Amino acid sequence: MDQPKESIEKTLYDYQEEDLNTIFKCLEESADDINLLYQLPTGGGKTVVFSEIARRYIHKTNKKVVVLTHRIELSSQTSRMLKGFGVKNKIINSEVKDLQDQDQYMCFVAMVETLNNRLQDDKVRINDIGLVIIDEAHYNSFRKLFKYFKKSIILGVTATPLSSNIKLPMKDHYQKLIVGESISSLIGKNFLANANMYNYDVSLKSLKLGISGDYTVKSSDELYGNQNMLTKLVNAYEEIAKGTKTLIFNNGINTSLYVYDTFKKAGYNIRHLDNKNSASERKDILKWFSKTPDAILTSVSILTTGFDEPTVETIILNRATKSLTLYFQMIGRGSRILPNKNEFTVVDLGNNVARFGLWNAPIDWQEIFHFPDFFLESLKNDEEIERDFVYEMPDDLKALFSKSNNIEFDVKAEYKKVFAQGLKSKTVLENSIEQHATICVENSKDVFDARILAKKLKEEIAYRVRQYSYCIMNNTKNYKEWLEEDYERKLRSKISQKFAMRM
Repeated sequence: MDQPKESIEKTLYDYQEEDLNTIFKCLEESADDINLLYQLPTGGGKTVVFSEIARRYIHKTNKKVVVLTHRIELSSQTSRMLKGFGVKNKIINSEVKDLQDQDQYMCFVAMVETLNNRLQDDKVRINDIGLVIIDEAHYNSFRKLFKYFKKSIILGVTATPLSSNIKLPMKDHYQKLIVGESISSLIGKNFLANANMYNYDVSLKSLKLGISGDYTVKSSDELYGNQNMLTKLVNAYEEIAKGTKTLIFNNGINTSLYVYDTFKKAGYNIRHLDNKNSASERKDILKWFSKTPDAILTSVSILTTGFDEPTVETIILNRATKSLTLYFQMIGRGSRILPNKNEFTVVDLGNNVARFGLWNAPIDWQEIFHFPDFFLESLKNDEEIERDFVYEMPDDLKALFSKSNNIEFDVKAEYKKVFAQGLKSKTVLENSIEQHATICVENSKDVFDARILAKKLKEEIAYRVRQYSYCIMNNTKNYKEWLEEDYERKLRSKISQKFAMRM
């Protein structure tokens, strides 16, 4: 739901009123069977706006309205919101087999699949429908119902007017897009909290794309379920979000369970939620999450829509996605504003910020709507993102090398220098190992301390090896893994040599 419950029956905000007037003006100037799309960011109050649209439309035309949703929770929330606006409505769910009482209602709320089944079986006839409102209109499941409402106005509502299926662009089904207030404007007017965004570089080479166009759950579980990534996640939480109410999004149930176990063993207050939890379990978990200040909730994408918990302080994207919609939905869960909350934190562990840009950055929705192919083709692929990575040593690690004058080493610059001198390319790694060994020795009492320090350089070593592999254009996973192991072995040996020379 796009607005806290207490906002029901309040007057509309100025920007919502402006959008309403624009929508009705467009409807008045258009044919009675226009398909219109309305965009408003998550947290902007889409449900509020279309509830008022339903109320005014019924009052003006005396024709009926159908509101379509894709999830059972959204149906009941939408029904409550409509009632708050004085729109008496009936939910058409799996228990409704026919509509003998349809003349008593001017508005119906239905899930797509349920309504489609009833209409197909000829069990339900909805008479005199003038307006069909489609919530979360970017989902393609709604298209199957368009044929039943050819003479009605269709109003799609979404935060992201980009189809969930690249082969079925929204411009093929909607004639016009009306763009509402931007995220940055809503932040500026104190309607949304501002996001402080942090991203950790993650190599996504092992991820595979499925037929949906997004990364497969299996490959995501393999990457995000390994010990290195789980350690990176806990470190990121402790570095940036410790003690805050945190929502962690994962791509697979297995990953979420690994996350739960890892945080639990570390002594943190965490629970796990997925679509296999019963309704009562889900209610209990969400009640606990709402009441617990330092709660961590790890989940799969079940909480991307139909979930509203304004007290969320941190969103962790423990997954990569190719879906712009999902990116906005996940971050949007933390954007609700409160009297004591005007900002929140986003921790990105899937290179999503590098792929889509900052959550609150300007975005041309008209261009995305009209030219979705161009937009999708312009997104950086994972290899391009990875090439642009710049490793920065964390401050706590830098402090361990405080006795060294210089801890920097530019692999690309070194490669150019070595190449110009006509030396073998492996000289680059030899020089890098020499530099790493030197700073480890400079900051240690003995060989054992130095080797402990060297182990802490694992991430920087992986980064340097990756940069080197790009330079020599041999970027295979096996080769990089072998190089890393060889580098670490030679670094240990070089440290021993340096201490032996001291002796």
